[in-house]
Amino acid sequence: MPLFYEAIDMLKGMLSRPSFSREEKEVADYLQKLWQADGYEVQRKGNNLWILPPLGYDPCKPSLLLNSHIDTVKPVAGWSKDPFAPEEGEDERLYGLGSNDAGASLVSLYAAFRRLSAGTQPYNLIFLASCEEEISGPNGIACVLEDLPPIAFALVGEPTDMQPAVAEKGLMVLDCTAWGKAGHAARNEGINAISVAMKDIGWFHTYRFPEESDLLGAVKMSVTIIHAGGQHNVIPDRCEFTVDIRTNELYTNEGLYHLIARQVKSEVRARSFRLNSSRTDVGHPFVRRTLLLGKHPFGSPTLSDQALMPFPSVKIGPGDSARSHTANEYIRLPEIREGIETYLRLLDGLTLG
Repeated sequence: MPLFYEAIDMLKGMLSRPSFSREEKEVADYLQKLWQADGYEVQRKGNNLWILPPLGYDPCKPSLLLNSHIDTVKPVAGWSKDPFAPEEGEDERLYGLGSNDAGASLVSLYAAFRRLSAGTQPYNLIFLASCEEEISGPNGIACVLEDLPPIAFALVGEPTDMQPAVAEKGLMVLDCTAWGKAGHAARNEGINAISVAMKDIGWFHTYRFPEESDLLGAVKMSVTIIHAGGQHNVIPDRCEFTVDIRTNELYTNEGLYHLIARQVKSEVRARSFRLNSSRTDVGHPFVRRTLLLGKHPFGSPTLSDQALMPFPSVKIGPGDSARSHTANEYIRLPEIREGIETYLRLLDGLTLG
């Protein structure tokens, strides 16, 4: 299978080039030259790359988007290997930063794109390699969608062991400030902002929103950062804390924000409302195909570029999410072969409706 070996070589080339979020230029340059050498007209915006149907775009057909990302997080502590020197090891493992998340998905999708776009499909097939996914940055996929034709459906490449994630939790981050009144710690004066914050933090810790998703479960709220005070003998008049909220598809981020703001005394500010939860119905033609192949649709707790897509999408790709952002990250080479073969079986001749 030449596509498989070409995918491995491409992945090794990606892994040997650091590609942290906002610093993807070197790997984007590499991929652009490689894909142009394959005969494609590669469009570029910043460090995002995309290819339109090489046989021509048909406005009478729906458009299907293949997407994965080229950026990585920075290497965590504990690597015993060089994160930027791709190394094959035992059990046919290929080690390297970004091998699992999401280099393997990207090269597998590109291989499927090459095979499928060489013939006629009942859809326009568009391939997009996006940047800044790990930070949900404004210069990633969000800035590219306006340059693409209308999309009917997207397949997002992320490590899911080739099982279809038909739902994904969203993310909203709240920066909260509890106010008090300064006073001397030795006297019974002032209002301790920490005490005010503790009551609200207790609410975030214990409250359960009533609407629970069958795939994504309940909304999850976690207080992750807290700052207060500057001197041991001064009652603090300000306490700041941050809340990480993982939302399900039964609430919009903005709706949750207004519900929360009515329940707590602290001042609450949302960093954004843009990363909402998503869900695609199991009756969608693509999802039905996954069921015919014996796949098991599930809800994913981790965030991806799906959160920025205003159209149906499914997240599916080779690898295991548990390996992402870990020391000695790896992908097994047979997982890439399976990824390419599965993508082809799922997409070849697919009718979107």
